[in-house]
Parts: sequence; C-alpha cells; structure tokens
Amino acid sequence: MGIVLLRMSTLFLRTLRDDPADAEVPSHRLLVRAGYIRRAAPGGFSWLPLGFRVFRNVERIVREEMDAMGAQEVHFPALLPREPYEATGRWTEYGDNLFRLKDRRGVDHLLGPTHEEMFTLLVKDLYSSYKDLPLSLYQIQTKFRDEARPRAGLLRGREFTMKDSYSFDVDDAGLERSYAAHRDAYIRIFDRLGLEYAIVSAMSGAMGGSKSEEFLHPTPIGEDTFVRSAGGYAANVEAVTTVAPDPVPFDGLPEAHVEDTPDTPTIETLVAVARELFPDAGYTAESTLKNVVVTLVHPDGSREPLVIGIPGNREIDAKRLEAQVAPAEVEPFTEFDKHPSLVKGYIGPQVLGGESESKIRYLVDPRVVRGSRWITGANEQGRHVFDLVAGRDFSWDGVIEAAEVLPGDPAPDGSGPLELARGVELGHIFQLGRKYAEALELKVLDENGKLVTVTMGSYGVGVSRAVAAIAESTHDELGLCWPREIAPADVHLVATGKDPAIFEAAETLSAELVAAGLTVLYDDRPKVSPGVKFKDAELLGMPTIVTVGRGLAEGTIEVRDRATGERQEVPVADAATFVLAAARG
Repeated sequence: MGIVLLRMSTLFLRTLRDDPADAEVPSHRLLVRAGYIRRAAPGGFSWLPLGFRVFRNVERIVREEMDAMGAQEVHFPALLPREPYEATGRWTEYGDNLFRLKDRRGVDHLLGPTHEEMFTLLVKDLYSSYKDLPLSLYQIQTKFRDEARPRAGLLRGREFTMKDSYSFDVDDAGLERSYAAHRDAYIRIFDRLGLEYAIVSAMSGAMGGSKSEEFLHPTPIGEDTFVRSAGGYAANVEAVTTVAPDPVPFDGLPEAHVEDTPDTPTIETLVAVARELFPDAGYTAESTLKNVVVTLVHPDGSREPLVIGIPGNREIDAKRLEAQVAPAEVEPFTEFDKHPSLVKGYIGPQVLGGESESKIRYLVDPRVVRGSRWITGANEQGRHVFDLVAGRDFSWDGVIEAAEVLPGDPAPDGSGPLELARGVELGHIFQLGRKYAEALELKVLDENGKLVTVTMGSYGVGVSRAVAAIAESTHDELGLCWPREIAPADVHLVATGKDPAIFEAAETLSAELVAAGLTVLYDDRPKVSPGVKFKDAELLGMPTIVTVGRGLAEGTIEVRDRATGERQEVPVADAATFVLAAARG
C-alpha cells in the first residue's frame, strides 16, 4: 500500500461513542465504533477507508507468503455454474448453506462457497502431463455461505473474504511435500499477523480428503472447541478419538436383571435409585448407558431415526455428531408415536439394531466394548435393566464418536490428560486426495505414458476473519490496538490547542514522516477539543501516537506507544528521527 498522509478533517470517518446494539463481541463493537466497518445486511459488512487499509495489509501478508512458497495467483468469478458442483455431489451436500439462483434463462447457478471444482477444471483445461506438476494456485476472493445465524461481526458472516489455494501433484509423495510447504507458509503468515494459534488435527467434513489440520486462535469467544495435552497433542473436538477400554471376558459376569425404577427419567434420578437398590455396587452416572434418539435428514430429503448409546456421564456433542454423519443433517427426534418400541426415558438397546424388529440403526460410543456391563432402559415405563452385558445381551450396528470430550480424558496418543479450550478457525489445510480430480476427470500422463489421476490439496485462510481476530486479541479498555504490520497508519499525529504554531509544527512533522516512508493519520481538525481527539486516537489504535500541543512552547512533543502506554517527551528537532525509529521497531 502506498505511503500517504491521511487527514482527519477530510477522512471518510465517523467514530461512535455508543456501542452498536447488535454487537456481541469486542471486535465487532470496536470496528463499528471506530468507523472501520458498517453493517450492510445481516452477515455482510462494508469496509470504510481505515478498515480497508487493515484488510489490505492482511491480504498483503498472505499474498507475500503464498508467492514466496511458489504459489501463483489467479482469480475466479463468484457466480458459478451448477454442473461442476453437481458432478462432485456438493450441489446437494451443501444443503441450505448454498446460495442458489437462476439466470433469466432459468439456468441454475450458485455463489461460490469455495472453489475446488473451478480450480480442478482450470488445470484440466490447460495441463495434461506430469511435467506440468507440481503446481500450486491461489486466489483471494469473496465467498458466500447462507449462515443460519450470522453473528460476531466479521467472525461469522454470510459474505467473507478467503484466500483459498490448491496444490496439484502426480502422486501422494508430491501431495505430502505441497501440504508441508503450505503448512510452513501458514505458520509464517500467522506469525507475521501477530496471532497466537494452535495447529490442531481436524475433520475434513464436506471437503472430503484424508489428513486435515486447523489453525485455531485461542479465544473465549471462539465457536470451535479444541483439546490439547501437556505432551503436545492438539485436535479439534470433532477429530478427537476415544481411548477405548479393552474387551472383558463374559465368564463369571452376572445375568441381566430388570428392576423397578419408578420416576427415573434422568440419569441423576436413575443413579440415586440404583444406589438405594444396590448400595455396595458403587454405581455412578458412568455405569449407565444413555440411548439418545435423533433424526438424520439425508441430502435426498429422506429421514432416518438413529439411536446413539453413550455413557450416562456424557452428553451428545452436536458438532462431533454432525461431523460423523455428514452430509446428513441432524434434527431432534419427535416421532415416538410412530415407534412404540421406543419408550421415552427408558430406551434400552435390546430393541435396537439391524436384526431387531424396530430396524432402527444403533451406534455406540467406543467405550461400549464387549463384556462391559451397563444399567440401561428396559423399554418399559419405570423399569431399567442392570448388568446388561455388551456383546452378550445386546449388539450394535457400528461405533460413533459423538459423545462430548471431558477435561481429563486421556489423549489418544498417550501424551496425558486433555484440557479443553475455545478458538476461532483462521486457517484450514486438507489433503484432498483424488475426490475432485476423479469426479471431474483431471488426469495427466505420467513418465511411462500412462494416464493417472492427479492428487490435490486444499488450503484456506480467512482474510476478513483475521482482521476481527487481531482486533479481538489486541484491543484494550480504550479501543483498538493494532500491531504495526497491519495498522492502517504507522503514526497518529494529534495537534491540540488553538495556537497556529502548533498546527504548523504538526504539519511540518507529518510531511517529514511521510517523506521518510511512514503513513501518517493526522488529526488536523481545528475546532475539536483535545479530549475528543485523544479518545479518537485511543479508539482508532495506531501503534504510535504523537501529540503536538502545550509542550511545543518548551520545544517538545509527546510520543506514546499505544500498546504499552509508555510516553516520552522528545525535542522537536529530534521528533522525526525518534518517531521513525519507534515506528520501525
């Protein structure tokens, strides 16, 4: 971005004293109050001059690192044809998140949520030999997803800017190298943006593919839950695998027996009654098998009841469940009248599974292993069965990772107990493999003249989201507080008072700083009080604030570091040199 002098007297800017009514998180509140963004529609924002300078600085850092790793920039339209997405199945799989529209001839189009299909077709159009690969292409472009509940300003919108890149290799070894190069580039990007991040194992979801990692920024307002251990394990909660106990031999296990357990529709009430009946058994919530019914809505519109068995000390984690059953969507189950074998509050596995009369699919938590003993529903109102043994007294159709992860659970790699944290997803890298290349027939001739399917990687960075994450992580009680590399200006120069000499000195200093290569935001407003100017300077958040005011009579100006609050009185003659050194760290 060019070095400029921005004058507050003419800058397209209005700061607000009051928080916007719809702002839920500090970044949203402050970016609107400071005049960086304005809401245009639910989940959509306009960038104002200062905000757009921050946005372009983030974009510049992303672009520099992508170029440095050898990726080449292209740009696709946002309005895309239906056919490629039909070929890969994502026209249906994306469901309601896809913006669909018809042109005047009635032909289906969509607004691009992501561009795997278009990149694949572009490479197919131009390349046909292994000699053309490896190749990495990227774009920085607006994406569209019809979020049901846009929230948190730029963090969860329906229109957002993303850098998406794609690697094309002739074999899996090449994909590993491309994936590693992108991973290293992402580390450099987020280091330069000054953002704390955790690299966590993740699920690929609707993207498809095998290996997948997320770059998460830890923050209490994050929508993603992730786990980490002291020994270095880190994963998105959807990707955590349960450490299952070993199977137990059936020999010597007691027979199952049904007991009256009136008024026990909850796990807590059931455990209380179980302890009354068998005070020496040491029963806890973990001794119970809770059977949760949900409805799966498949992409073709068909509906399927599904029962999931989990230990009673846990709840179903909606995100983990959704990741496991995608592209189907999960809805609450309400049709108990159509399934009389399901006794609400007292469901047991004896009536479930493919061999049962109900034909309702039954999936269990990995902790439900052969020989494990459970208290669970007897499929009769007010009755439970005790010592029901998995694999002896009931069976299941499969295993599912849908139960919540609890603090203290063991890490899958044996590196210690897990702790839970929340974060915002800043980047996601996938080894896509051949899903899209196969669907769209992207093949090249290998060195033996044989046609082989290209293997791909996909890599995304949320550019607009990064702006919000940086604002979220660096603000203080006074306002925004930008890191130097992405701030809209290097210096905020404030002229206070009515003496023309003050404005003359500030004008001279601003010209010297611009000539030295700094971008200066100069508050030259003549009839605005010093208090208002200082409040605006703190709210707007440039890294260095320079005040030309009363000290000028003694030949000094004040230089303040916005992040630390440290102030220094500097002789006017040395001001430009001092500020230049401060701004360049």
